[in-house]
Amino acid sequence: MNSDAFGYMAAGAALGLGAGLTPGPLLTLVLTQTFSHGAKEGAKVAFTPLLTDGPILCASLLAMSWTKTHPSVMGLISIVGAFVVTMFGYDCFKTKAIIIPEMNIKPGSIKKGLLTNYMNPHVYIFWATVGGPSTIMAADSGMLAPSLFVSGFFVSIIGAKITVAYLAGRFKALLSSRTYLILMRVLGLALFSFGLFLLLDGLRFLNIIN
Repeated sequence: MNSDAFGYMAAGAALGLGAGLTPGPLLTLVLTQTFSHGAKEGAKVAFTPLLTDGPILCASLLAMSWTKTHPSVMGLISIVGAFVVTMFGYDCFKTKAIIIPEMNIKPGSIKKGLLTNYMNPHVYIFWATVGGPSTIMAADSGMLAPSLFVSGFFVSIIGAKITVAYLAGRFKALLSSRTYLILMRVLGLALFSFGLFLLLDGLRFLNIIN
């Protein structure tokens, strides 16, 4: 595995972990299903990004294939992506302990997870400004790099949410502990680094730097 491919895999994993552990609609649903019906139902919700994000990624790649021949557009998208990732990193730093919901939700975890994710605008923003462009850029390093980037993202986001479901079922207090907060700060730093990487790429596309 070359260094570029490994770097894209690490970037995908960091983005997946950040998305998987940051409190949001899908993570809340993971927790409510876990406490209402057990960790198995929470884990079902965790798998829904694989179903929802796949079609969105494909649409983004089709759109990004046109921008590949327009460096200035690619540069602007990369700079916007850098801002989006930086905001994700900021969200990691301002994350507080997870508040465990007490609501009771009936089974139907996959259906509810699909609806929740499709209605979440952050999913579309991510793939349009970060995920799709990064996958296209990774292809410059060979076909292995984009595959590892996407795989790293999905393995991490699904794995993170399954882990949360398990911990919520077994060690409820851990999700409101200092350990969780420290982990989110570390992920925030990783996302800041990737945001800088996207910013520099955008400036190169615009011929502002070499």
